[in-house]
Amino acid sequence: MPPTLQRRIMNIEGMTCASCVTRVEKALRKIEGVTEASVNLATEKAHVAFRGDAQQAEQMLKVLETIGYKAHWAEAAKPAAAGPDRDGWTVLMALVLTGPLVLPMLVHPFGFHGMVPLWLQWLLATPIQFGLGARFYRSAWKSIISGSSNMDVLVVLGTSAAYFLSVYGVFRTPHGAEPQVYFESAAVVMSLVLLGKWLEVRAKRQTTLAIRALQALRPETARLQTEMGETVVPVERVKQGNRVVILPGERIPVDGVMTEGQSSVDESMLTGESLPLPKAQGSTVLGGTINGEGRIVVKASHVGADSTLSRMIRLVEDAQAAKPPIQRLVDRVSAVFVPAVLGIAVLVCVLWIVTGAPYEAAILHAVAVLVIACPCALGLATPTAIMVGTGTAARHGILIKDVTALELTQGVGTVVFDKTGTLTQGRPAVVGQDWSDTVAGRGLQWAGALQRGSEHPLARAVLRYLDEQKVVCPQAVDITAVPGRGVKAQIEGEEFLLGSEAWMQQLQRAVDPKLQEAADRWREQGATLSWLARSGSEGRRLGFLAFQDPIKEEARAAVAGLKTLGIEAIMITGDHEQAAAHVAGQLGITRWKAGVLPGDKALELSSLREKGQRLAMVGDGINDAPALAAADVGMAMATGTDVAMEAAGVTLMRSDPRQVLAAISISRATMQKIKQNLFWAFFYNVVGIPLAAIGWLSPMLAGAAMAFSSVSVVANSLLLRNWTPPKGG
Repeated sequence: MPPTLQRRIMNIEGMTCASCVTRVEKALRKIEGVTEASVNLATEKAHVAFRGDAQQAEQMLKVLETIGYKAHWAEAAKPAAAGPDRDGWTVLMALVLTGPLVLPMLVHPFGFHGMVPLWLQWLLATPIQFGLGARFYRSAWKSIISGSSNMDVLVVLGTSAAYFLSVYGVFRTPHGAEPQVYFESAAVVMSLVLLGKWLEVRAKRQTTLAIRALQALRPETARLQTEMGETVVPVERVKQGNRVVILPGERIPVDGVMTEGQSSVDESMLTGESLPLPKAQGSTVLGGTINGEGRIVVKASHVGADSTLSRMIRLVEDAQAAKPPIQRLVDRVSAVFVPAVLGIAVLVCVLWIVTGAPYEAAILHAVAVLVIACPCALGLATPTAIMVGTGTAARHGILIKDVTALELTQGVGTVVFDKTGTLTQGRPAVVGQDWSDTVAGRGLQWAGALQRGSEHPLARAVLRYLDEQKVVCPQAVDITAVPGRGVKAQIEGEEFLLGSEAWMQQLQRAVDPKLQEAADRWREQGATLSWLARSGSEGRRLGFLAFQDPIKEEARAAVAGLKTLGIEAIMITGDHEQAAAHVAGQLGITRWKAGVLPGDKALELSSLREKGQRLAMVGDGINDAPALAAADVGMAMATGTDVAMEAAGVTLMRSDPRQVLAAISISRATMQKIKQNLFWAFFYNVVGIPLAAIGWLSPMLAGAAMAFSSVSVVANSLLLRNWTPPKGG
């Protein structure tokens, strides 16, 4: 038997740019048994899939160490702890030492002339170059001896050239002449690179806020209810089936079903639902949510890695680790970028010398080319946007499984909805009633008496309706259920029947024309009817209750909102024709199909895909799983089944059709940010390298532009945190 495929996460230190990402991925993929390796520069993590044992896992760490990176395995993908200012003192020291070198240049336009003594320039620049900048030399050396190159090679070559050119200028200048030195250029570039990396780290920390916020929802302890009383234990010790006590205001530690108490629960941190939801015995609660005003007891159903919160964290992490197809182009460019820049810098230097420029000027122009071309922004453009976008989506109750789903969602042109539980509430409700004149208001009371104690969905709908109307029912005795037909019982000495149209016809129960006319109107609207009749051969129908699966209030806004985006909404359902027509008409859906068997939904989607439409399928039931998998993008309501959520690429944590609109919106916004970031990353180099080559960009300005490019890309991605879901049409 081949070894089991393992998927693990590796923390990597020392990566600085897109070229580093490419090097690490290539090194890992060359190792025997490794089937997949995806590196994220923003999180400094690698997601690796391999077949092997602990020895092979250790070999991977050694391979990365040989090419210049420190790595260790992480059992869970936890973002780096807060503390982005750990290198702040290095930056501060660099700026303090650089200040005196730059000061004469700053005050020169105001009529102050002067120059820092050469010995002091050398004394200030040297610790910046070889002390504070030692990390760049170490990284560049390891990169070179491994046969590749990265951003640090460009930084080291550029600043070293300026530094040693200055040292050379000091010793070759005749006594009394003013030497041409560039200590300030080397120091400023090195300081700006340090500053840029520090700002970059601070900004990258913000991109992991979504994961850290989700992890913070996980309580550390739980209060178990045992035969000996209540005891507080670490949450890891809670097992499925244990009963957990949650006091008012406490965070619920596990997923489960309430067995005692009554309260309201704030689920906004998981589902985005703004208002606390009422909960009673039998209600499902989710770990990480906050209990309201009542003491409750919950029987644990999902604990640890199986909980909804853990699955959310896992989905967001996986989505942030993956790469969209657009990033593969960046990786290919990065693989040849640094060598190409080195070649351009050498060519620039030679051309300037050939045209008669002094050696010092030619070298400085080449230095500017090396500095401006650092590909930090390229490596950050895609992962930072994905991290912020998927994190923001999760904060609003939208879980995007992978980057492929993210990229496909933004291009969806048609959304196919299941009806029951997706566009409708998924449970019947009494929407109307009509009675003969002979029974007046007694009909509803008799119907309610017949349904007392029944667990049938229509019976529960009747009982909810009675509670809403505050109707008091008489006592029914000798209640007998007739399978597939209805129910009969004795009420106040008379036997009554309540059941389907087919049963009434079988029993030949006559109906008044007025009632028949009203019943026909309800049937045209897709309603299901339950008739009340007296028993006996002369019994007539006394009236009926009309049931429908109510349309969700948010469904209309969702369909209208899709239309404003130019996206068509289609409904496919297994329900009968009249019910489907009624729902479609109410929502403004012009294309729909009724009576579709569960196994045929996937076939219907396949026929739509053949017409060239990119499809999203929205459903919540087990019967929707094949269709969710068959669509380009499957969107599952988290209030549905686990099977549906496993088959879907996007999970909507609220039973709100407007979440479909929001998922498309955040996907479009994220992909737009990726394209913007890549444009600016390439733009800096496409514009900056020629300017540096022709001498219009000094090394200092090149260093500032390079640092600004990385920070601006991350800052642009962070704007996604301000995204808000559209409300629909």
